[in-house]
Amino acid sequence: MSGTAWVHYGQITVETGNDVFGMGECFGGQVNGLCGAVVPGGLFLFTGLHTGDVAFTVELHDEPPPVGDEWEDVVEVSFRPEGPAALVSWAGEQWWPLDGLAEVDYRVRYCAVGMDEGHRMDNRSEDEPTVERYLLQFWPAPPEPDRIVKQTSAQAAYWHAYAREQPVPPTPEEKAEAARLAREEQDQAATRARWEAEVREWAGKLPGERLRQLRGTALSLASLDRPLVDALAEADPTTQRQVARWAIRRAFTEAGLADVDWIAPALAAMDRGEPLPPPFEDTCQPWDRLMVDERVPQTVVTTLDGRHDNFSQQAMALPAIFAEAEPDPLVAACEAVWSAVSTLGPGRYDALFDELRKSFPTIA
Repeated sequence: MSGTAWVHYGQITVETGNDVFGMGECFGGQVNGLCGAVVPGGLFLFTGLHTGDVAFTVELHDEPPPVGDEWEDVVEVSFRPEGPAALVSWAGEQWWPLDGLAEVDYRVRYCAVGMDEGHRMDNRSEDEPTVERYLLQFWPAPPEPDRIVKQTSAQAAYWHAYAREQPVPPTPEEKAEAARLAREEQDQAATRARWEAEVREWAGKLPGERLRQLRGTALSLASLDRPLVDALAEADPTTQRQVARWAIRRAFTEAGLADVDWIAPALAAMDRGEPLPPPFEDTCQPWDRLMVDERVPQTVVTTLDGRHDNFSQQAMALPAIFAEAEPDPLVAACEAVWSAVSTLGPGRYDALFDELRKSFPTIA
């Protein structure tokens, strides 16, 4: 590559797939501040001119070329491409492929003349003469520390001083360890957040695995009376089933459904532990009957969230009986008790829970 290159903010880079725009990191630990080579696979180059075209040449050699006397500032670094290379202007505004570079170790020499003049010009328009030139040379060589071959300009002195102020960047191993620790901290923070959310969700106490898997109405009941839910979970299956049947009958009695002629036989079969008779062999027919039977009471209740004050109390109660078909007695107990709570409405669940505990002393 030989011609002019566009620079902006006094910067131009060689990139091989890595972002090398972390300016300080590119120079940390170096003695020279004109060609930063600390970030693997990239070179960060300073110019005197802030914005505009500068004369720029890139050369590839088989061995170290002599340093021309015309160059005012010369530095050398070691560099190994990590993919296809290109000379890239600031923010990728322009780029020039460097096709001859293989993925091997190179020594790189960056030569400059006119940096102070370019700095004074600051911004160069197209009709102004080029006052600075740059030469970037590559040749195969094993890695060695960077060095300042020649220093003349005040700009070079400024950037060399800047480089010496930059901290030595972490090694790849240190970066990997820092990334691992950061991930570990993030994982721990996420675990804490999940733990805290679950504690809040379960009314201030983590649930056992049984309740955690259950969730649903167990979680809803826990928001009202967490000790009751724990006691239900610890009860034996027979007690859990008895609680479910007690709550079903309590909900139906509250809603005036217990004595309806097509409902009473279902409650009796439930008490005997027998399959529910028609129309309770599925979940649709009871709803159809409930909606059209004029003998069914028509009372309303406020929903537990307070959003509706005219919800059918009978519709609140009916789902309770479907808990009888639930094979898991704890699920049945939680669903039936929740239906009873909903049937009674806000402000009455404490009294309901007192009734339950009196009826089942082992739950107290």
